[in-house]
Formats: sequence, structure tokens, C-alpha cells
Amino acid sequence: QVQLVESGGDLVQPGGSLRLSCAASGFTFNTYVMNWYRQAPGKERELVAGIRAYGGITNYADAVKGRFTISRDNAKSTVYLQMNSLKPEDTAVYYCNAYRGVPVTRDYWGQGTQVTVSS
Repeated sequence: QVQLVESGGDLVQPGGSLRLSCAASGFTFNTYVMNWYRQAPGKERELVAGIRAYGGITNYADAVKGRFTISRDNAKSTVYLQMNSLKPEDTAVYYCNAYRGVPVTRDYWGQGTQVTVSS
């Protein structure tokens, strides 16, 4: 069955760094767009970063541009989110998402990993 397993969330001080990982299984990883979303308490889930299946084309939310980097290793079916210069407002549950629009829409989610930025 499809699984997306996030790891790497932690408590970190402002200005610190974390690397999130999402290990995928049960689907053809290299044909899916991979995304990281986050949801803070009392807020809607928002897209943080995305990466195409091939070519390494990426996109980022304005709030994280220049601080976060998304990457993928298709051989390991894993997507990463390197987060630097973390701020308290980055505190949220971070979710891994796999999406494909054709030939049939598929949309898979992980269980989430908590990132807390606090001194």
C-alpha cells in the first residue's frame, strides 16, 4: 500500500536548521510531483515547497524562499526539505504530499512531523 513516512521534525532554536525526510513506497515515485505542506495551530494547511518528477524544477512559498530547499532522490524514493534560518513562525506540522494529475489524479499524504522553533 502507499506510504509516505516523514521524519526529522524536532524542537530547534530560532536561527537553527533542520532537515526533513519523506520516504515513499507503494507507488511509482519518479512520476509524482512531491510537495511539502505545513499547518500551524489555528491556520489552514499551506504549500511550502514543491519539486517536479524530473528536471529538479522547484517552487517555494514566499515566506521560505532563500531559507528552505526541497530536493528528491528518485533512486531512494525520498524527498527532503532542508530548512535553514528557522523562525518561530515556521512552527507547524509538516506534511509530505505526492501528487499526479495524469492519467488519473492521485494525491497521497503522510502523517506529518512536528517542527517547533522556540528559544
